[in-house]
Amino acid sequence: QVQFLESGGGLVQSGGSLRLSCAASGFFLDYYAVGWFRQAPGKERERVSCFSASDGSTYYADSVKGRFTTSRDNAKTTVYLQMNNLQPEDTAVYYCAANLLRRQCIEHPRTYEYDYWGQGTQVTVSS
Repeated sequence: QVQFLESGGGLVQSGGSLRLSCAASGFFLDYYAVGWFRQAPGKERERVSCFSASDGSTYYADSVKGRFTTSRDNAKTTVYLQMNNLQPEDTAVYYCAANLLRRQCIEHPRTYEYDYWGQGTQVTVSS
């Protein structure tokens, strides 16, 4: 089965940190840019970061820039999202997905470009 497996979510106090992991199952990360997304209750899904398979460049939404960092392991099997200085507004279910059309992150991809969604991991930040 081709999908991502996310882990690392949890409950943290404001100002705290979490590291999310996104492990590829059934495919190779070297072929796809990988995006991290989040969806809070009643809100649209938002892409917060992207890791380019082509050159390792990254993209961050303004809402997380300077606080979140995405990276990939050398084995190219797992993508990470290091989240620092978490705030209550970061509370959401976090997902990762592969951009099946691009190895390079771009600022405004089409939603349909992403697939292999994982089940998500809940991040809750208390004030």
